[in-house]
Amino acid sequence: MQTKSPTPSPGFDGLDLRLLSALALDGRASFSRIAAVLGVSDQTVARRYRRLCAEGGLRVVLMRDAHRLGEDQWMLRVRCTPDSAPAIGEALAKRSDTYWVGLASGGTEVLCLTRPRSPLDHDELLLGRLPRTPSVVEIRAHQLLHRFYGGAQSWVSKLDALTAAETEALRPRRAPDPATARITPQDGPLLAALERDGRATYPELQRATGLTESAAKRRLAALLASGAVFVDSECDPGILGHPVAAILWITAAPATLHSVGEALAGHTPIAHASAATGPCNIIATALAESTADLYAYLSGPLGRLEGVQHVETTVFLRRIKQLTYPAPMR
Repeated sequence: MQTKSPTPSPGFDGLDLRLLSALALDGRASFSRIAAVLGVSDQTVARRYRRLCAEGGLRVVLMRDAHRLGEDQWMLRVRCTPDSAPAIGEALAKRSDTYWVGLASGGTEVLCLTRPRSPLDHDELLLGRLPRTPSVVEIRAHQLLHRFYGGAQSWVSKLDALTAAETEALRPRRAPDPATARITPQDGPLLAALERDGRATYPELQRATGLTESAAKRRLAALLASGAVFVDSECDPGILGHPVAAILWITAAPATLHSVGEALAGHTPIAHASAATGPCNIIATALAESTADLYAYLSGPLGRLEGVQHVETTVFLRRIKQLTYPAPMR
């Protein structure tokens, strides 16, 4: 699909988009490095960053790559009575094993991405806590099997706000590590600090972990190179002119499952796409400028994909949690 230049919402502009694009490439890049590439002052970058955090929902945190680590991920559809959906969503958002929670379907459904740290956590949530909630009408759990787009790949990069030279200048100089991605128990304090704030400084990491600054720097570099973790940045897409967000529950013919997923990864509206278990076999998140824009995508590029048999669309009302809850600001 051809990328259109987005029209940011009032109060935000092209420089904000360029800053977000820089953070999508390297969430830990210094303000001075970003400023040099974007051609503005360090103070301008710092000021814009703080405003994006305060007013644009910007989060920069370290994420464990469940796909690379071989850990389970689940998309939960929790159908409940309308008056209880916000409370259930808030309760799910406070859990450490959830990293995205939103309200949908006119306020009668809570959608939640969860990554249980253990089978006990999974069972406690799906077999214990949620079924005992009186206002929960139905729970559907879809296990994510294969990621086509998402993780370290940022939707913001699809908006082409940076030139090729700027992208190359900001891309981390990190050689991939062919070793198997692995996190050790000793990494716990380091990851906990960065999961709260992905831009924590090395002196801050030293205080949080007891490691020397150089040791913390080396271990973080090794984890990033292995692909076990990545620094993720996310903001409210509404500030970039894409206020409409929807989950697409796509059924593709089994023989075309992979080709449909790969094609979706290249579509500009798609922020995430994974193969999944359940009645549908692909779950994707689409972002659009308007409901008319969403319709144009559903009836055009998506509708023309060979192998797509059925699509159910669930439009979000609002996000409760994205990456962190509540969000830190630096």
